[in-house]
Amino acid sequence: MAPGGGILIPTRLPLLLTHEGVLLPGSTVRFTVGSARNMQLVSQRLLKGTSLKSTIIGVLPNSRDPEHDSDDLPALHGIGTAGIAVQVVGSNWPKPHYTLLISGLCRFRVSSLLKERPFVLAEVEQLDKLEQYTTPATEGVSADDGELRELSKKFYQASLQLLGMLDVSIPVVAKFRRLLDSLPRETLPDVVASMIHTSNKEKLQVLDAVSLEERFKKALPMLTRQIDGLKLLQKTRKTSPDNEKRVRESLPLAGRQFNLDEEDEDEDGDDTTVLERKVRAANMPEAALKVCLKELKRLKKLPQSMPEYALTRNYLDLMVELPWSKSTKDCLDIRAARTLLDNDHYAMDKLKRRVLEYLAVRQLKTSLKGPILCFVGPPGVGKTSVGRSIARTLGREFHRIALGGVCDQSDIRGHRRTYVGSMPGRIINGLKTVGVNNPVFLLDEVDKLGKSLQGDPAAALLEVLDPEQNHSFTDHYLNVAFDLSQVLFIATANTTATIPPALLDRMEVLQVPGYTQEEKVEIAHRHLIPNQLEQHGLTPQQLLIPQDTTQDIISRHTREAGVRSLERKIGAVCRAVAVKVAEGHPSIKTDTLIPAGPAIARVKEETKIKRKGRDRDKVIPPEMPIVIDHIALKDILGPPLFEMEVSERFTLPGVALGLAWTPLGGEIMFVEASRMEGEGQLTLTGQLGDVMKESAHLAISWLRANAKTYQLTNMVGAPDPLEGTDIHLHFPAGAVTKDGPSAGITIVACLASLFSGRLVRSDVAMTGEITLRGLVLPVGGIKDKVLAAYRAGVKCVILPKRNEKDLEELPANIRANLDFVTAGNLDEVLNAAFDGGFQRTADKQCDWKLKL
Repeated sequence: MAPGGGILIPTRLPLLLTHEGVLLPGSTVRFTVGSARNMQLVSQRLLKGTSLKSTIIGVLPNSRDPEHDSDDLPALHGIGTAGIAVQVVGSNWPKPHYTLLISGLCRFRVSSLLKERPFVLAEVEQLDKLEQYTTPATEGVSADDGELRELSKKFYQASLQLLGMLDVSIPVVAKFRRLLDSLPRETLPDVVASMIHTSNKEKLQVLDAVSLEERFKKALPMLTRQIDGLKLLQKTRKTSPDNEKRVRESLPLAGRQFNLDEEDEDEDGDDTTVLERKVRAANMPEAALKVCLKELKRLKKLPQSMPEYALTRNYLDLMVELPWSKSTKDCLDIRAARTLLDNDHYAMDKLKRRVLEYLAVRQLKTSLKGPILCFVGPPGVGKTSVGRSIARTLGREFHRIALGGVCDQSDIRGHRRTYVGSMPGRIINGLKTVGVNNPVFLLDEVDKLGKSLQGDPAAALLEVLDPEQNHSFTDHYLNVAFDLSQVLFIATANTTATIPPALLDRMEVLQVPGYTQEEKVEIAHRHLIPNQLEQHGLTPQQLLIPQDTTQDIISRHTREAGVRSLERKIGAVCRAVAVKVAEGHPSIKTDTLIPAGPAIARVKEETKIKRKGRDRDKVIPPEMPIVIDHIALKDILGPPLFEMEVSERFTLPGVALGLAWTPLGGEIMFVEASRMEGEGQLTLTGQLGDVMKESAHLAISWLRANAKTYQLTNMVGAPDPLEGTDIHLHFPAGAVTKDGPSAGITIVACLASLFSGRLVRSDVAMTGEITLRGLVLPVGGIKDKVLAAYRAGVKCVILPKRNEKDLEELPANIRANLDFVTAGNLDEVLNAAFDGGFQRTADKQCDWKLKL
C-alpha cells in the first residue's frame, strides 16, 4: 500500500532521464526523447507493452544533457515523479526522436539501481497517495495541524485571487478553475506550480518537498509573486501603455501572462517573444503583419517536435528578414555616373545613354518606378557586366538570377507551404539576400526559359515584369503581396525570337550589337590584358602585347561578336609567358628589367649552358619585358584558325557571298551553284529551312522569267536556263541549320553568275529578301551582318533600300571603310554585284523595274 493507504505504483520502474523540465504530480508535460537510453525505453517498454502497467514510467531530472549520453550514468536526482505515458509520437526530422506526453501520478524515491542498459531500471519507494490527484474530495487538509490548515487556506485564497485576475474564456484558465473546485487542497501546490510561470529550479524545489507543509511553503511565494506581477502589469497598462513592454522585460517571471499551454514553459517561450518583437519591428504592411501575428500565435501552441513547428518558424524568419521598408539611396550624380560607366565599358553608347536618362528623370521625380530593360545581343558583348556596372553607378545592391533552363514556375513564384520542402521563389530569395527593396535584378538568359508540366515560368514572369502589377507581387510561399515597383529589372537575351510576345511587350528592348575590330583592340588593352596579367601574377614590365599582335589574335584566331574567345587567347599567352618567367628566374626585380624597344620582336631563344659534372641544363632568364610578336604568337596559339578566304572562293562562276544573322552575331555565308545535264530539277542542300527553300524557288522563277532580258542560257545556249539542265544549290557548313528570307538576293546573284558565266565580285557581300516581281524587301540584323562583312575583309555591301536607316547605327569608321549600295530591285543588285554591271538586252524595256 502507499503511505497513508491507496493504490501502489510498481516497485520497479524504468526511468526516463530528462533535463527539459520537471514533471510534478497532477501535471501533464511533453518531453522530447533523443538519447540512446531513453530511445530504448520507448521502443522496448512503451511501444511493445500491452498492459496499462507497461505505460507507467518514472521521470527523473537529470543533471546532464541526455543528448550527450555516455556509458557512465550521471548522478541521478533522488526524487522523481511516476507518470503514465498517454501519447507517443515518433519523427525522423531533423533527426530520429520520440515525443512523449506524460501525466504525473505521484512522487517516488530511488532506492537502488537494478540495471543501466539498455535503459535505466530502478527499485523505487512511493511517497504520495495516488488517489489524491485523481479522486475528488469533499474535505480538505486534516484539522489536526493548525499551521498546515492555515497554509492551505491561504494558498487556496491566493489561487482564487489569481483566477479572478485572468480571462476565464481561455481554456487553460477554465481548466484551472475546475481543478480548484474539484481537487483536494493538498494537491494544489503541485498543480498550481506546474501551471504558473516558474523556473525549473523552483519546480524542482516543490518536487523535493515531500512533506505537505514544506510543499505549501515552497509554492506560496511563487503564487504570490505571480499575483504581484499581474497587478503591476495591469497598473502599467492603465497609466502608461508604452511602458508595458519594459515592465514585462523587467519582470521575466511574475510579469508574464498565465501559461497557456498544459506543458512547462521552456526556452522556446523566450524565442517566440523575441520573434514577436522582430515581427513588429520589421515595419511590414498591415496585411503581412496580420498574417505573421496569426502564424506566431499558432507557433506558440505547437510543440517543437512537430514538423509544422519548423515550417512555421522558417516562414516567420523569412518574413522578418525580408526588406519591407529597407532601401538604398540612389546616387544621382550624372557626371560621376557617366565617368564610371565609361571606365567600366568601352562603346555601348545606347545603354549608357538609357541609364543616364533614368538618373535624370529620378532627379526630377523621386517616386519613379524602376524601368524594365532587356539587353539583346550575342554572347560575350558585356550584357551581364554592364548590368553590374549600372548597379554600381546607382549605388544599389546587385543580384543575378540565372534563368537558363528553368522550366518550373515555382522557381519564380515559389511553392505553396502545403508541400514538403516548400521554399520561396528566386525573386523573394534574391530580396532576402540583398536586404533592400530597390536592388538591381539581372534576369540572365531570359530567352532560354523552358516549359514543362510544372508550368510556364515565362508566364509567371509576366506579373514580375509588369509595372502595373508588380507593386503587389504575390509569392506562393509568402501568400502576401510584396512591392517590386522599386526594383530595377534588367533582362538579358541572345535573341527575341524565343521570348513569348506577351513577355517581350513588357520590356524595353535595347539591342547590344557585336564589337568592331577597333573596339575589340581598345577593350583588350583597357580591360582584358590588365585583368589577365593580374590573374596570372604578371606585370606590364614582364609582358607586352603590341596592338598589331592583338589585331592578329582578333582576326586570325577568333571569330566572334563578343570578346570571350579573345580573353581566353590572351590568357593562353599569359600562361606561356608565366612558364618562361618561372623557369628563368623565380623572383624577378622590376628595377633590373630591360625596357621594351622597337627592336625587340620576340622572346629570345633560350640558351642552354652545359655545366661540368652535371646532367641538367640551366636556362638563361629571358629579357624583360617579353614582347609577343606574330612569330611568338604562332608558337603559343598555333596556326591561325581563320583565314581570309573570300577571294579564293570566287574562282568559278556560280559563287556569291551572303550575310546571315545568328544569336551569336553576324556571319558571312557562301552560296554555291552548279549545273549539269538533266530534266530541269532543282536540288537544295545545306540544312535549309522552308523559307530559304522558297527563296531559292523564287530566284529560279525570276531568272527564268527574265532570262532573255539578261541573256541567260542553259548549257547548250537555249534561252530557258533549266531546259535539259539540273541545278544544284549548296550552302556550305552543312551541319548548321539555316533559314530565313535574307538570302534571296544572294541566291539570285549566284544563279545569274552560273547562267551568264561571269564571276561575282569577290569583295561584295549582300543581304535582302526578294519578291516574285523582283523587288528587294528589308531584313533585320543589319548591324551584325555589316560587322561580319567588315571582319571578313569585304569592301562593298549590298542592302535593301529600306534598310538605309539602319546604317546610322554603325560606327563612323565602319561607314568610312565600306561602300554601301542600297537596292530597291534585283536589277540594281546585279549591276552592283558584277564588275561593269549586268547588261540587259537593248531591245528590252525596263517595264518591270520599280523606281523607289
